[in-house]
Formats: sequence, structure tokens, C-alpha cells
Amino acid sequence: MPEVLSQAEIDALLTAVSTGQIKPEEAAALPTVQALKRYDFRRPNKFTKDQLRTLQILHENLARILSGFLSGYLRTNVSIAVSSVEQFTFDDFSRSLPMPTLLTIFSLSPLKGMAVMETNPHFLFPVIDLLFGGPGDVPKKVRELTSIEISVAKKINAKILENLSFAWSDVFSVTPEIETVETNPRFQQVISPSEVVVVITFSTVVGTGARGYINLCLPHVTLEPVLVQLSSYYHTTPAGLQEDSAKKELEYWINQVPVDLAVVAGETEIAVREFLNLQVGDVLPLDRGVNADLDVYVSGQLRYKAQAGTVGRYLAVQITSLAEGGEFVG
Repeated sequence: MPEVLSQAEIDALLTAVSTGQIKPEEAAALPTVQALKRYDFRRPNKFTKDQLRTLQILHENLARILSGFLSGYLRTNVSIAVSSVEQFTFDDFSRSLPMPTLLTIFSLSPLKGMAVMETNPHFLFPVIDLLFGGPGDVPKKVRELTSIEISVAKKINAKILENLSFAWSDVFSVTPEIETVETNPRFQQVISPSEVVVVITFSTVVGTGARGYINLCLPHVTLEPVLVQLSSYYHTTPAGLQEDSAKKELEYWINQVPVDLAVVAGETEIAVREFLNLQVGDVLPLDRGVNADLDVYVSGQLRYKAQAGTVGRYLAVQITSLAEGGEFVG
């Protein structure tokens, strides 16, 4: 960093130059006063470089998760990447948004305040078109979203925010919940215009080349309780984080897969006439004792043994053991 000379040193330097003790070109090479840097107190930088870097890492992971999720959900190739992570005032952010667009205002419980996600038409229209059975094209002229399209887009955005919760889980557990949606950014008054926000911009490519953007706007006042975690996370992130994150992501989505579960209490044989005449309250004798274990089938395959019982006013079974030699039922 250049050193600032005192007035006495400046006078001595000028005297030395005038008497020939120091040549002018040598004086030019001496330390000079550092150039001033402008600072706008109306737009202070509240996020440090470490915190911005951490937010970039977190949302690069989110971009990767969303690329895989939306590709499977829409049955087409979807590519999402982080384009920039910058801080502005909310007024600057809202003025930069196109019209029309879709703003999703959501909370990040247990954090206070609201955040905003902007999904512009160049991203939404191809997604909606694909969901309605189309090829995923962008209309030649961007128009306002209809009420049906807004309803569909709200469900898509809810899925995106669900993945946001997963991406943040390594730093802080948050539960995003949509509060409302707006189509005109000028009418949005949830966040103060002078509030400093960090804006994460995602570039999106849907299908064969429909390019759009998603902007995630997080106010400083909302993130303030977790800024310490953001700074420490940047310095302590292990090198194998991506592998651990990929394993957690895979485990999370496997746990979301629904499976068919069936319990067989027993079997019996009756005539077709008896079957047609069955009434409520009829009793059928089964080929299994009262205390015998029941068979539990998972996706048609015998996996467990169980005992019958109740939980409150509901019928239930308690798993007692694994089944030996699983039998597949077609």
C-alpha cells in the first residue's frame, strides 16, 4: 500500500529536487499519496467478500440440484448456472426487472422478513409449455401470464424453493414458504427500497435453447442472523464437500420415492357365488393362526413379517422380523 508523506517530507523532497540532489525522474519513483476511492454512503456494502463467496458456493450447488430435478420433472434437458452474486439496494434491483415478470415473495422460517425470487417469462413460458404437452417454445411476443399460468408457475416455484431449503441445509436450516406472487415489480412493497440485498442471478437453458434467468433476492436484514455462519463456512468447507453433498442429495431424493406397501393377513378359497353374496359383517376363515405373523410386501416383494394391532383408532402392524427368501408376487 502506498505510503502517505508528511508535509515536512514533501518540503524536503522539493528542496532536494531544486538543489539537484535528487533527479526529477527519481522523485517520481518515490511513494506518492494514494488515490482516493469514492464511497456512496447511500449504498453501503454490507456483505463481505467471504460471505458473497459462500453464497455463491451454496447456490452453485442449488443450480446443480435444480438442473437435475427440472430435467427429470420436465422430461427435457435443463441447464442452470450461477451468473453473478452481487449486492444492491432493493430499489436498484426492482428497477432492473423486466415487465411483465413473476415475483414470488416468500419467508425463510425461522429467519425474519421476506425474500423475493424473480422468474422471468423467458424461463417460465418454456416450462409451462412443456407441462402442458408442448415443445417448450418461447412465444414471439412476451405477454402477461394468465391466471392458470400463474397457478402452474407458483407450483414450479414451490418446487424450486424446496430445493433451496436442501441446498442451505449445510449452513442453516430454513423452511421457505410462499406468501404471495406479483406480476408487476413496481407494486412490490414488502422490502424497503433502501434495504441492501444480495442478488443471485441464475442463467437457464430449457430444452433446445430457450434461455432465461432466475433472480434470487435475499435482504441483508433477513440474512443478518446467519452472516457468521456464512463467513465461517467459507473458511472451514472441506475439500470433499461436493461428494458429501451429492450423497446427501441422492439419499434425500431416494427417501422421497413412494413405494407400494401391502400386508397380507391370510388367504382362503371360496366359490364365486359366495364371493358375490358377501355382505358387511361376514366372517371368512383364513389359513393362518391368530398369533401367526403377517406378510408385508414392498413393491410386490415379500420383505418383512409383522403382527397386527392398532394405533389409536387406526389399524396398524408392527414389523417383527425380516422375511427369509423374499418371494416376488407379480
